Amino acid sequence: MTITLTAAVAVLGNGPVGQTAALLLARWGLPVVLVDQRPHRDGVGSKAIVQQRDVLDIWESVGAGRRIADEGLTWTTARTFYRDRELFSYSFAEAGRPAFPPFVNISQSRTEQILDERIAAEPLIDVRWGHRVVDIAQDPSGVTLTCLTPAGETTMRTAYLLACAGARGEEVRRMLGVRFDGRSFADRFLICDIRAELPGWAQERRFYFDPPWNPGRQVLIHPCPGSTFRIDWQVPPDYDDRAEAESGARDARIRAVIGDRPYEVVWSSVYRFQSRLADRMRVGRVLLAGDVAHLVSPFGARGLNSGVQDAENAAWKLAFVLRGWADDALLDSYHAERHAAALENLDVTGATMRFLVPDDERGRRHRTSVLEAAGSDPEARAAVDSGRLAEPFWYVGSPLTTPEPVRPFSGRPARGAVPPPCPGVLVPDAPISAAAPGVNRLREVARDGFLLLAADGVDTGPVRRAARLATPAPVRLLRLADSDPAGALREALAARPGELWILRPDAHIAAVLPGATPSSVTRALRRALGSSPHRGDAVAGPGDSCP
Repeated sequence: MTITLTAAVAVLGNGPVGQTAALLLARWGLPVVLVDQRPHRDGVGSKAIVQQRDVLDIWESVGAGRRIADEGLTWTTARTFYRDRELFSYSFAEAGRPAFPPFVNISQSRTEQILDERIAAEPLIDVRWGHRVVDIAQDPSGVTLTCLTPAGETTMRTAYLLACAGARGEEVRRMLGVRFDGRSFADRFLICDIRAELPGWAQERRFYFDPPWNPGRQVLIHPCPGSTFRIDWQVPPDYDDRAEAESGARDARIRAVIGDRPYEVVWSSVYRFQSRLADRMRVGRVLLAGDVAHLVSPFGARGLNSGVQDAENAAWKLAFVLRGWADDALLDSYHAERHAAALENLDVTGATMRFLVPDDERGRRHRTSVLEAAGSDPEARAAVDSGRLAEPFWYVGSPLTTPEPVRPFSGRPARGAVPPPCPGVLVPDAPISAAAPGVNRLREVARDGFLLLAADGVDTGPVRRAARLATPAPVRLLRLADSDPAGALREALAARPGELWILRPDAHIAAVLPGATPSSVTRALRRALGSSPHRGDAVAGPGDSCP
């Protein structure tokens, strides 16, 4: 039997990236069909455990971020060791007053459960397990998916498809004609999640170069909820986990790290890294997000976190196009922005892997000399690379961003830091007032549409009129003097008199306009939409028109 289903967007892949995309699209009032070839949720293993602050913000916009953060374990310090001595540590800071800690550790399976609960409460999301997509056909008006199910073949008709099919999405890429160039690393790594009492380790991420209990290789230790710790060893290419477990060698490996104390192995896995990137993240009416579009090494936790940021970028742009607030050309900026973000992640994680696993003897000598000197030499310390932790990408070169010479991008910041606010950067979060009932944080308001922040001296009347004429999309204007009485936001922005800040629906800064005029507001908003928006009948989204 063939059943035809209709939705505004089909999301392929019911992992965290697909779940996030479906929830965000529904938040914009769009019906979504969420399909996965598996028969049901697979809760085996902790998998991706490190959830970054700004990703928690995204999840909070669909009602899940606070719960994930509260159930997870918060850590604020990253320590790096060489052999038996600590080289350095650093903690994380951010301008403003963020709603969440820098990182929260929680198993991917538990995150998926919490997102599933939010999906179950959302009538606009139709979840379809056991649907294996065998054909993707496009025409000028939509996408047709052909799926094999236990009940037979079925077809689905949708305006757009967001493919979040994960690392094993070879068939999806093949159907779309997408290349996935890159490399695989020969070295293997062993993960063991163990439950044990390790006093003093619960708030820290620890990285060991060449420790006595894994000579010549690395070990990474992450704390998790419930007195659980993720230990990640670099192991020889011929490592056999089953044989080591049966011989008792794995027990000795674990005890070398934690000492002679009781423990329980909760989960273990052996894996190899890949660094790969799709040549296109937009193929007509199909967008690719998450691991189906890019794979990076896990040092730095940039896999799941960047996939969720893909989902948010895709969701607001699909919503704006389907609502008639922007032309279809806006979707071209999805590839421009998220492909650049993936290249950044590949560059960062590639540098880490070259330091962790040098390709030749020269590289090994360089690493040893850096590590030997890092205990006392700040320059050498800065060259030690145990993984630059996940961070939002900076859309400074995006076609949607209006550059401002007086607020240039300062370049990739130091580890654990964020760049000063400027066009393209994710706006610092801070408490605000006079926004809406129950809404008390800047990024909450920003994610309802476009947000205009007016510093002292801005004539808001002409700005409001220009915004209404520039776009039918939701736009809100707030005076900083009214919404930021304590001054935390003005301090975080270093806002100057006469400036108008324009924030996108993903809370990235689209423009900072000194001495804003109606024409400059119009140009910046239209640029942030990719092209002049349609002016057809628009239905209300989660935000308001400019009040």
